[in-house]
Amino acid sequence: MTGINQGFPQQSRLKKAAEFKKVFTSPVKSTDRYFTVLATQNDFGFPRIGLAIAKKIIRKAVDRNVIKRTVRESFRLQQHNIGNIDIVVLARKEALAVAPSELMESLERHWLKLVSKCVTC
Repeated sequence: MTGINQGFPQQSRLKKAAEFKKVFTSPVKSTDRYFTVLATQNDFGFPRIGLAIAKKIIRKAVDRNVIKRTVRESFRLQQHNIGNIDIVVLARKEALAVAPSELMESLERHWLKLVSKCVTC
């Protein structure tokens, strides 16, 4: 076991509307078939994540919750490699048709892309 804490504390989450609004106003984007991921630099020394999984796009609560759990788990495992950015994840309908393992792979590609893009922002 490594000495790195891989928890998902409250401080790692975007909770307030103003925090989400800051990300939506001037984001760095990463998009694929399953997700659109928006990010901006933050002033903290750690990354934070917010989820915007729309009922209009993914109707069933069970399906939304599976996607949310997958996103949180991927973030929890990769948060030490991400840096100090705020992230908002938006899901697409196509995310329903695939296994969580494929969603995890997609999210890992997003994290890598955002880290490289946000270094310059």
